[in-house]
Amino acid sequence: MTTEEQTEIEGGYRQYAIEEYHPHVEPYYVPTGDEVELFEAAFASKIPVLLKGPTGCGKTRFVEYMAWRLGRPLTIVKDKGTPNEKSEKGAFQALPLITVACHEDLTASDLVGRYLLEGESTRWIDGPLTRAVKVGAIAYLDEIVEARKDTTVLIHPLTDHRRVLPIEKRGQILEAREGFLLVISYNPGYQSALKDLKHSTRQRFISLEFTHPRKELEAKIIAHESGVSDDVAQDLAKLGEKVRNLREHGLSEGVSTRLLVYTGKMMHAGISPRRACQVGVVWALTDAADVQRSIEEVASSIFE
Repeated sequence: MTTEEQTEIEGGYRQYAIEEYHPHVEPYYVPTGDEVELFEAAFASKIPVLLKGPTGCGKTRFVEYMAWRLGRPLTIVKDKGTPNEKSEKGAFQALPLITVACHEDLTASDLVGRYLLEGESTRWIDGPLTRAVKVGAIAYLDEIVEARKDTTVLIHPLTDHRRVLPIEKRGQILEAREGFLLVISYNPGYQSALKDLKHSTRQRFISLEFTHPRKELEAKIIAHESGVSDDVAQDLAKLGEKVRNLREHGLSEGVSTRLLVYTGKMMHAGISPRRACQVGVVWALTDAADVQRSIEEVASSIFE
């Protein structure tokens, strides 16, 4: 890592060039099925992957875990495109993971790159997708349906046998480096006529479906992530199961495993269980007073 890219460790934060970020330790992830084997097969076969599932069910954590599991040498691309596959210490490091949180204002230039004014001239700056293609990283486009349709079309050449990224502004075509994998995700519960993947896009990916873990597995995750006892974790998992059943009674989205972990952390920090459930689940899920009362009744029946 260069001096400019080096972490400002003494200032209390770490800063990396986007293609140099990778999981430093193994992310905690508990498989719920054969998703690990399926992802590894897709990676080996250079098949892009679509992850579908509700909010907070572990899609992003799964991608981080797979980036660690599939760890390969860190690759830094120099100005002339010459790769340097060793870090400054000469040690090989884990697989780079480049994540983009998609939104409705995301443009093709945001992903590919743009010219910026520098004095009296211009300088080209690669976007995150271009840098992922150059270094052979996992490019993770989170909540892809939030992006504009004309933006998502640019990923098409990366999803078939060509595995190329056209850069029209520079008159260039980049071939994806060995190891590059495109991963996208979205929440099917938020689909609408205006926010949905075109069939011309979705049929370029294999699809892995995620859901909330079964109660015993979710309790194990909550206990590990929040630090609460196994008994409390079991109660929180039970709360999650019961609250999700309220979706038929006006609740638009079930409680995520993430929120249950946050609630457990509040309890571990000394907040009373019912108060932690109120701020971590009830108020976080809905503003509808009648639905809030229903969730509070469920929480009160578990945490008396």
